[in-house]
Amino acid sequence: MQRDTEHDAPQKCIVQTTDVDEQAHNLTSWQQIYDQTSNGQFYGCIEGIDYPDSHLFKEFTQRALRQQCNIAPESIWLGIPALSTDSKINGLQVESHQFMCRGSDCDFELMTPEEFTIYGVVINRDMLFSMAEIQGVKLKHSMTQDNARQVVTTAVLNQARLTIEQLISHNGLGLCTQIQQDILNTLVLTLLVDNQANQHIAPSYHHRLAVVEKVKDYIHQHPHQAITITQLCEHTHVSRRTLQYSFESILGINPLRFLRLTRLNNVRRELKKPQQDTPIAVIAANWGFWHPGQFTKDYTQLFAENPSQTRNRFQY
Repeated sequence: MQRDTEHDAPQKCIVQTTDVDEQAHNLTSWQQIYDQTSNGQFYGCIEGIDYPDSHLFKEFTQRALRQQCNIAPESIWLGIPALSTDSKINGLQVESHQFMCRGSDCDFELMTPEEFTIYGVVINRDMLFSMAEIQGVKLKHSMTQDNARQVVTTAVLNQARLTIEQLISHNGLGLCTQIQQDILNTLVLTLLVDNQANQHIAPSYHHRLAVVEKVKDYIHQHPHQAITITQLCEHTHVSRRTLQYSFESILGINPLRFLRLTRLNNVRRELKKPQQDTPIAVIAANWGFWHPGQFTKDYTQLFAENPSQTRNRFQY
């Protein structure tokens, strides 16, 4: 077994093995048995990130397997095959528009083909229900029934794959643990939301404007704090959908992008101050950008020059 720890992302760990039983034991808090069903030496790899209330992972297995699984207690698991549609859960084929979902109160069996990659999220059940209540989201009733496959649009499923891949493979996008956790929570709610039950009448212009102004004020009062969608929903007393709709209709952008753009502009104003000698990384961190590489990339993309160029242009 080979183990490497990545320090740029919270609790990221890469575990590789050539033993199928060891692969089965390498997932955090799972109880499972892997039987190899195709010929050849086994190789498996798990890339995982531990968050306070969830575990995110990407698992690769080189050989076909029969997996008998039970997840961590008081949790819900979502499994999204990366490409293959040849996997089965409890004897049912997982189609390209489906993902798998099981709770800790029931065992399940997976049949997976050779060269198989799956994205997985294990999230605390109580925390998920609490998040749904705060954000005004009604979850699918079938999630708690004997329905191992959940149906979503291909676009939603592809976005989920992209988001998980970015969190795992790109140092958490340079975001702090709290923001990463919120992104993951939002992803899970998006996959499990009951869209029919969540249909509602669009709020009035004055209500949408008031929501946006409340968020602006909150951001202004907490200039250096990591801010999540959940916090904004709690502060404005609206659902995630209403918050999103209010920003997109009033400002044309979503609330987290508004936050990021606001803070990038504030960094630029500080860099333009005459005789500014505070290190750029310190200025960026003071505005909530803790990953220098990602900050420089975002800054350069927005302003068509890197932070050093901005500061150099305004030094007298």
